[in-house]
Amino acid sequence: MPAGTGMKSLGDTMLNALAVLVIALMLCVVLQVACSFFDINPLISFENRVGFFGKGITLNSLLDLQWHLFALICLVPSGAVLIRDTHVRVDFLYDRLGPNARRGIDGVGHVVFALPFFVMALPAAWDFAMRAYRSGEGSRNGGLDDLWIIKLVLPVGLGLLAVAIVWETGRLIRGNRAT
Repeated sequence: MPAGTGMKSLGDTMLNALAVLVIALMLCVVLQVACSFFDINPLISFENRVGFFGKGITLNSLLDLQWHLFALICLVPSGAVLIRDTHVRVDFLYDRLGPNARRGIDGVGHVVFALPFFVMALPAAWDFAMRAYRSGEGSRNGGLDDLWIIKLVLPVGLGLLAVAIVWETGRLIRGNRAT
């Protein structure tokens, strides 16, 4: 098995799983629009607290859930996108360069820009999520009870991207590139 195949396969599996969340997001939007049109709110009420839905599912719960799903869909796969080499860059200039120049630009970009960013951003993102968790942060308008979950996606997504940056930097130092 070529080096990096396992990491790429793991990334592909994660991207496929997140594609299911896109469908869940669309269903959530359709349900919210339909319930809003027919003036159905709350959708479901619970006698006891049920997970992060609290005492019921309301239109605001659906809106909060949409943001949770959107955060997962956008932040979590960033590392896999980098490993697959499908991230955004100025390709009309980059494509004109040879493989060694490309590796050099990618390596310098990772070491000079990305890694220092993660050294600063990861602790701040973790503190942001933990502060919300410790305070029991929830929606103030009948939405989801545990809004710290959406804030936890930030350090998780950044952490996965940091792992991908370190992985790719190692590949660049060894002189090969993901296929």
